[in-house]
Amino acid sequence: QVQLVESGGVLVQPGGSLRLSCAASGSGFRVYAMGWYRQAPGKQRELVATITRSGTTNYADSVKGRFTISRDNAKNTVYLQMNSLKPEDTAVYYCKADTTSFFYWGQGTQVTVSS
Repeated sequence: QVQLVESGGVLVQPGGSLRLSCAASGSGFRVYAMGWYRQAPGKQRELVATITRSGTTNYADSVKGRFTISRDNAKNTVYLQMNSLKPEDTAVYYCKADTTSFFYWGQGTQVTVSS
């Protein structure tokens, strides 16, 4: 069993910055790729960014140049640095971890960008 715990979601003004964290815990697993997804009201869940164990990254066009994904393999933790936030970034953000046998989702954290 693998558990993902997310933190960092808050209310922030447009143009502000925020950093999200997601730590994987449990036993008998090895984490490979990790990523962040988000779901806004009335929309489907969409990919935000992914990162492999070696550090290769991939970003959605809507966040490219503003968001940065990173990870600490020793801590099984993935981060999302969010800069120049826009109201359109408002959503519930979910982290995802891929293991040798399955993938797991975090519980989600609310990010609201508003003045």
